[in-house]
Amino acid sequence: MSEKENYSGKVFDANVLKRIFQFVKPYIGWFYFLVFLTVLVAALSPVRPYLIQITIDQYIAVGDLEGLINMVLLMFFLLLFQAGTEFSNTLLSGWLGQNIIKDIRIKLYKHILKLKLGFFDKTAIGRLVTRNISDIETLSDVFTNGLAAIIGDLLQLFFILGFMLYKDWRLTLVSMSVFPFMVLATYVFKEKIKYAFNDVRNAVSNLNSFVQEHITGMSIVQIFNSEKREYKKFEDINKEHLRANVKTVFYYAVYFPVAEVLGAVGIGLVVWYGAKGVIDDRVSLGVLVQFIMYINLFFRPLRQIADRFNTLQLGIVSSDRILKLLDNTDHIQNTGDLKAEHFDGSLKFKDVYFAYNNDEYVLKNISFDVKPGETIAFVGATGAGKSSIINLITRFYEINKGQILIDDVPVGKYELNSLRTHIGVVLQDVFLFSDTIKNNITLGNPNITEETIWEAAELVGAKEFIERLPKGLDYNVMERGATLSVGQRQLISFVRAIVYDPKIIILDEATSSVDSETEEMIQSAIEKLMKGRTAIVIAHRLSTIQKADKIIVLDKGKIMEMGKHDELLEKKGFYANLYTIQYKEVLDNEI
Repeated sequence: MSEKENYSGKVFDANVLKRIFQFVKPYIGWFYFLVFLTVLVAALSPVRPYLIQITIDQYIAVGDLEGLINMVLLMFFLLLFQAGTEFSNTLLSGWLGQNIIKDIRIKLYKHILKLKLGFFDKTAIGRLVTRNISDIETLSDVFTNGLAAIIGDLLQLFFILGFMLYKDWRLTLVSMSVFPFMVLATYVFKEKIKYAFNDVRNAVSNLNSFVQEHITGMSIVQIFNSEKREYKKFEDINKEHLRANVKTVFYYAVYFPVAEVLGAVGIGLVVWYGAKGVIDDRVSLGVLVQFIMYINLFFRPLRQIADRFNTLQLGIVSSDRILKLLDNTDHIQNTGDLKAEHFDGSLKFKDVYFAYNNDEYVLKNISFDVKPGETIAFVGATGAGKSSIINLITRFYEINKGQILIDDVPVGKYELNSLRTHIGVVLQDVFLFSDTIKNNITLGNPNITEETIWEAAELVGAKEFIERLPKGLDYNVMERGATLSVGQRQLISFVRAIVYDPKIIILDEATSSVDSETEEMIQSAIEKLMKGRTAIVIAHRLSTIQKADKIIVLDKGKIMEMGKHDELLEKKGFYANLYTIQYKEVLDNEI
């Protein structure tokens, strides 16, 4: 879904605001105190001009020096109190906003961790980055500069207007004669800037997605000499970002001078009418000065309200996007309550059907049994469904029909963490985080000791190269393990699997990315790793397949043949054909 499809034109979306303010509950006491401070700041704003009017008319005009000094002291202490109140209001609103978005960000990230892999297949990473960072930062403004600030500004206008009407309704009407024009200018600005800001959000999201995706795939860009083409795409997206931002700058550049002119006209009318009143002795000099101050105080929050409304609008749009992500139920339902202390390791597929998209099945009527401690290998052409079977065992995806059982218990009945604790997976494409080797192996599990790591490293032949690295286990492999070779990354993934001591081990073409010398080094380690464990192997290397207790040949999501290596060769069917085609070079070398 595009960003514009998510756009909401509502300034006050009651449902969105109600749900977002659920996050205020842990801080409700502080929130009520913030409301009190907001009202107090608004109530104090018209007091100082009122005191200045009294000072001019009752003390300066009659030459009462002692009274003047007392009023100056009173205004000084009022100023200090007002400054302290505004400081507390600003600090508390900022503190409250940051704590709330911290909670929202934690909840959002925790929710993302539970989403199915299928969700990430369909969602650009840049979009998710925008939701977690940019949208949540925009949402923070709802609490710091949005709703509370708008309420404060409106209250300030109300109190100021009340004081003005109380002192002189005629001067109030004169000074407010430009108010309709200010309201019109504010409304037009609010509407224009609302859509301009939405264009900015779209441009930022597109920019995040493009940069993240292309930096990740930089090797492909450079291998195929696409630098100029990709640069041109980036330039177009960046120009759209520039255009959107310049449009917002233009609207600000028009509105604020217009607002200043209208404010100046209001002051001019007050001075013109008030000066005549002073001359005719209908208006005191103090009241005239008071009204000039009130005009400045009145139009300042009015100018800010338009900006704050758009801050609130952006916050609601971002809130809507965040809530839609939180409402996404595309995650594995952890409904199982069985926490297995250990697995025997038996595995059964019964008439399993699976599709990534609706009824386009990639696995059809899959049935097989694996006894505890057996090794089963899957072979077949690319797209035959081998990796899909692995994804179903670990419940990365849910089956459409049929049943998968471990130790004769449907996998859905196991508590998800308990299920995956007993299953180790070594993938062909090894992912390493930008962290130390130790943390990439333990993944932060404090129960895995360095002694355990070194034992596992020695088992797979990784100990020697780890010891040669600067800082050993504390060596930082950088993003995606960029400072290590493919073989070294693969060995680390073996260590990672071993230290968790799984009962079922899955090797998804785990040796296809390493050279022959490295493969020979880890083959003995694989045999030790498989001993006493149920092993599910997807591999193109002949040595791994030959030693399997059972080989299943897949083609277009169906089981075509099943048996041991020699049995399948004798049938001269699918397996024999794959053996001849895929392993001809190995066979020739052996002969």
